[in-house]
Amino acid sequence: MKFDKKLTVSHFRKRKEKGEKIVCLTAYDAPTAKLAEECGVELILVGDSLGMAVLGYKTTIPLTIEQSLHHCRAVRRGAKFSFIVGDMPFMTYQISPEDAMRNAARYMQEACVDAVKIEGGSAAMAHTVERLVAAGVPVMGHIGLLPQNILTAGAYKVTGRTEADAARLMSDAKALQEAGAFCVVLEAMPATLGKMISSELLIPTIGIGAGPDCDGQVQVVNDILGLFTDFVPKHTRRYANLNEDIRKAFSSYVKDVSEKKFPAEENSF
Repeated sequence: MKFDKKLTVSHFRKRKEKGEKIVCLTAYDAPTAKLAEECGVELILVGDSLGMAVLGYKTTIPLTIEQSLHHCRAVRRGAKFSFIVGDMPFMTYQISPEDAMRNAARYMQEACVDAVKIEGGSAAMAHTVERLVAAGVPVMGHIGLLPQNILTAGAYKVTGRTEADAARLMSDAKALQEAGAFCVVLEAMPATLGKMISSELLIPTIGIGAGPDCDGQVQVVNDILGLFTDFVPKHTRRYANLNEDIRKAFSSYVKDVSEKKFPAEENSF
């Protein structure tokens, strides 16, 4: 899919209405964003996974708004037409709707993203979404496993397994829709629940470990490229093994320099 004009929120609603799947991928730099757009990625998420995937943090919690904005600007420079979402870091929107609006404005004005993402579907978060949307900020919701809640949850785990928890997630999804979110991420929940929520909502759902019946899918770029080596998350599929290729390239470079084989005559002026 090639884009010849800037994508907007209406594009994703139309995709759902037509039963067409939405492709979302994370990106954290301009070259990756450029490649993603050229290959047909409609929605690029500058996820707070940036903290773990690129900056070396153990969780997403330490990521700052300045770090996030820096990478959002880079992604925007790389992709001109794809719809770019800035993932607001921990405590940049939870304190109050006013605080969320001030910080969201920075994403829109300084990084020129098309929307922001916030986690949670509670009444408080739905109110924040409503305020942001009323102010002209498109919002992507996020329910299910909430990485920014890792310290209180104690572990990254599947949600919605019990009837009560499934009902809560359905209620959260509907609250976000009512508040004006243009789509909602469903993370780490049974596929049956992902299907139920997707069929109930008028706005698109973007799944990550929520089954094949969501309206779209999102994956962390490092996972699908094999750059994350600790383990392969169940929700992902490796489409490349760049970790191995990079190791081979670096090893060959070290060997050539050490053995005085590089630079050669053709590399010299």
